[in-house]
Amino acid sequence: MPGLVSVKTPPNGSQTPIRTESNRSESGNPISNSPATRRPASPSPSTSRAKPSPDRKKKSPPEKSVLDKSSLDNPDLGPFLLKLARDAIASGEGPNKGLEYALRAAKSFEKCVVDNEPSLDLAMSLHVVAAIYCSLGRFEEAVPVLERAIKVPEVSGGADHALAAFSGYMQLGDTHSMLGQLDRSIECYKEGLKIQMEALGENDPRVAETCRYLAEAHVQAVQFDEAENLCKKTLEIHRVHSPPASLEEAADRRLMALICEAKEDYESALEHLVLARMTMIANGQENEVAAIDVSIGNIYLSLFRFDEAVFSYQKALTVFKSSKGDNHPSVASVFVRLADLYYKTGKLRESRSYCENALRIYANPIPGTAIEEIASGMTEISAIYELFDEPEEALKLLEESIKLLEDKPGQQSTIAGIQARIGVMFYVVGRYEESWSSFENAVTKLRANGERKSAFFGVVLNQMGLAGVQLFKIDEAAELFEEAREILERECGPYHQDTLGVYSNLAATYDAMGRIEDAIEILEFVLKLREDNLGTANPDFDDEKKRLTELLKESGKSRNKKAKSLENLIDPNSRRTKKQTSRKWSGFGLRS
Repeated sequence: MPGLVSVKTPPNGSQTPIRTESNRSESGNPISNSPATRRPASPSPSTSRAKPSPDRKKKSPPEKSVLDKSSLDNPDLGPFLLKLARDAIASGEGPNKGLEYALRAAKSFEKCVVDNEPSLDLAMSLHVVAAIYCSLGRFEEAVPVLERAIKVPEVSGGADHALAAFSGYMQLGDTHSMLGQLDRSIECYKEGLKIQMEALGENDPRVAETCRYLAEAHVQAVQFDEAENLCKKTLEIHRVHSPPASLEEAADRRLMALICEAKEDYESALEHLVLARMTMIANGQENEVAAIDVSIGNIYLSLFRFDEAVFSYQKALTVFKSSKGDNHPSVASVFVRLADLYYKTGKLRESRSYCENALRIYANPIPGTAIEEIASGMTEISAIYELFDEPEEALKLLEESIKLLEDKPGQQSTIAGIQARIGVMFYVVGRYEESWSSFENAVTKLRANGERKSAFFGVVLNQMGLAGVQLFKIDEAAELFEEAREILERECGPYHQDTLGVYSNLAATYDAMGRIEDAIEILEFVLKLREDNLGTANPDFDDEKKRLTELLKESGKSRNKKAKSLENLIDPNSRRTKKQTSRKWSGFGLRS
């Protein structure tokens, strides 16, 4: 039975690899000789295949006759063309020539279908076509090819068909991910996982790999509950099928720690990281131990255990310098963490020094450094400069980060997060037009990427609404607050501070629009929530009560009353909240 296996997360995440089943054997999973498993793992052919001999290259006239369109119904032509596609790439002719052969192979396999029987050879050739499109950066063209490919196999037709369908869905999910369409990507991964579980059972170790891959996608989409459930399942499977202290279990625990940290469950995150660290020590993974030490330092920092955080960071720094060199981006990343720590402990000179040291490394990266790693580091440093009350320097770093990422596929969500941070900064310094423009760009990208249901998107809408109010775009601001309310009620609940802030902003906007009854209704609802569940000690309670009393008095008056200033109507804590939120965004890297 062929193994239905998911590819492990690529290092550095610079580009998600295209999934095809022939590269699954690297993890020790069984590979069958079925047509579905003979696909190349990428547009580059397998090293086991020989390059075309010089003699064959000289036989161009016979080749041209074989490639004549009138002969596409020859059943021997499809496999031959597919081999030519691989050989074209291996010989240096380039992916465009390989694409031409692969497209003709797909047409030949389609013409040779007998009695409408599903052809795994056709599915295989379509996977190769899509992989070549992706290698050329033509992801939009790969999508319809893969959508067609997943319709070819009959999942109920046996293991080979299930394998081809699984591979197609995972490859399609990766392609959507490279386009920044996270919601579609996750749906494809879910379908692939469903097929894999039906074929192998729910507790197969290869199912655990796919669960972890899907969990990582949920983390990227800021869907931590879904990610946590999948990661728990992965841990359960590895407890049964893997030896104690396995590297697979350590990887699961590191991911679970990331999820717990995002959910502010720091004690659980620390527990998972300590267990993962012990496993890496037992397996002699020195650099991985150092990376975990950085994560442990982050948890200690969140728990205000500063001395322990410094100790963890310094241990990691020593290892990275000795194993990778003083100018490696891993060293810079520890400098950034130390800069953040020293700022929080009031040692501003040390904090600034570490920021400058990190920037020197990012300004002259060593060969092979991922652009995404540099952009992420600069984004984190910008948050520290913002705390230094140096918004111009922070903005400069954020804009440089966007320039680094703008041509990289799959980075639209990260760019949107950075643009949202820029919008917050412009808002705080009173540059409302620029703030509105930045938020507008961020919201457009997030909508296109399918993140319109996340709490993060709701917060961004609220921020954009505040900028709209300052620009007297009242109707647009009201629509943004209404959408933000709907999202945050669903994702965070009515008692969450972000949701309560949107209620207050929406009530103020309704009042400015003359919708007094709607404003009164919202404020009464908010006050009841606070009285019944949150208590009345919060200073916001008194502010909202005064606003409600004033509105109730005015509701009986004529409508020609003097209009209020929007600045007085808006949530008085909005500016403070925005500054806090901008720091939260920097923690996600957004990637996000």
